[in-house]
Amino acid sequence: MQPMLLLNPVFKQRIWGGDQLKAKFGYEIPGDDTGECWAVSAHPNGDCTVKEGIYEGATLSELWEKHPELFGNPREDRFPLLVKIIDAKDDLSIQVHPDDAYAKEHENGSLGKTECWYILDCTEDATLVAGHNAGSREELSDMIHQGRWTELIREIPIKKGDFIQIDPGTVHAIKGGLMILETQQNSDITYRVYDYDRLTDGKPRELHVAQSIDVITVPAPTAQESVKDALNLPENKMNELISCDYYTVWKLDVEGSFSFEQSHPFLIMSVIGGEGSINARTIKKGDHFILPAGFGSVEMQGKMQLIASCAK
Repeated sequence: MQPMLLLNPVFKQRIWGGDQLKAKFGYEIPGDDTGECWAVSAHPNGDCTVKEGIYEGATLSELWEKHPELFGNPREDRFPLLVKIIDAKDDLSIQVHPDDAYAKEHENGSLGKTECWYILDCTEDATLVAGHNAGSREELSDMIHQGRWTELIREIPIKKGDFIQIDPGTVHAIKGGLMILETQQNSDITYRVYDYDRLTDGKPRELHVAQSIDVITVPAPTAQESVKDALNLPENKMNELISCDYYTVWKLDVEGSFSFEQSHPFLIMSVIGGEGSINARTIKKGDHFILPAGFGSVEMQGKMQLIASCAK
């Protein structure tokens, strides 16, 4: 039987980051402006290492290359997904992601970026940006170039336990006070549409207005199509939140005991609350691991909440 691959996260300091990854998850973070925990990543900008066992110290990209049997002998040239926890002390920039075709042509063969968010925590009257109000690409261009942001941007109310799918072309932004778990394609391509005129080292951060106008979907899907409540789902069941071209994501609330067969090429799991065990190995909030191909029977005990995902 293949071993469970428990991973060491990679942390990223950001202009909008905070200290909640330490306060809420107990991580050793590099500073009080830590915005991202790359929890399951084989990206060149942050490659996780295995914490223990026969593969201890190996990077995820190394395992993908040298031990494809762990991942069901995949055809892809790179690990397909990236799982992050984001702690936003301040608002993130208004942004949009390209799809695979646009990224391949314009971003040196990169993958595009489809992603989804599970809201781990937020303030009482929290909102986030998802979508826009332009009726045509011409109107979109005018509103962006004229700085008519309040007219253009669509803010929607959200609460803890909400789940949002962000397809390429969706204008979006995480607001200050939100902590989310993000499952996405293995890509680091983001186009900034607007950054609230903030300065870093005395200079505004780069914007990507032309690319953004190219890739934004017009008109935007309705807000109701974007958000679903994933808080009070049936216990001891893999509750599917989304299945798209790139991934399937589930929420699992373990209460007592739960068992299943790991039948996917690989299964990513993140413990977002509580503690327990898998096949007698203790796991707790903040642990992220991969159950590889051939892992077999999964015996879970305890009281804990997990987000799981696999690649398509």
